[in-house]
Amino acid sequence: MFYRPENGHGLPHNPFNAIVTPRPIGWISTRGSEGDNIAPYSFFNAVAYVPPQVMFSSTSAKDSLANIRETGVFCVNVVSEALKEQMNDSSAALPRGTDEFAHVGIEKAECETIDAPRVANAPAALECKLTQILDLPGEANFAVFGEVTGVHMRDDCLRDGIFDVLSFNPVSRLGYRDFATVRDVFSLKRPGE
Repeated sequence: MFYRPENGHGLPHNPFNAIVTPRPIGWISTRGSEGDNIAPYSFFNAVAYVPPQVMFSSTSAKDSLANIRETGVFCVNVVSEALKEQMNDSSAALPRGTDEFAHVGIEKAECETIDAPRVANAPAALECKLTQILDLPGEANFAVFGEVTGVHMRDDCLRDGIFDVLSFNPVSRLGYRDFATVRDVFSLKRPGE
């Protein structure tokens, strides 16, 4: 099968998200003048090592984006299997100013380097300072980039000095309504190592 996106795919559901998988979930927490907010974004990833940087994209002008424009900071919380239901519940369309932490029963903690909340029991959280917001083609598509200014890791996720993803089983986004949990890892040496 081949299709041009502008002509449509002819399938019951758009296959694009199912092709680009798995995608890590950036569970973005912010604070603004109307309160605290948390929402999951499946177009998320790390983009640089030094300085460490991340990005996520929003496909509409959501509360997260408004808060980041207002404050210039955000926090990325890692989603464990144990937090998958709360993560999913936090994607609900709620009135602006609703504290999703309270709404879905997520314990909140304060960040150290930025004025924003984080998920207290997340396996890891990345405190970020906004570097740029790019307007992308389309009606309301934005890419948000941030430099990581602080890193939280739960002590029980560190094993022999390594952040062990099998200690918490990260959740990733697939296509349609599908998700996956990491339960199996393997290592490969690069050529010449």
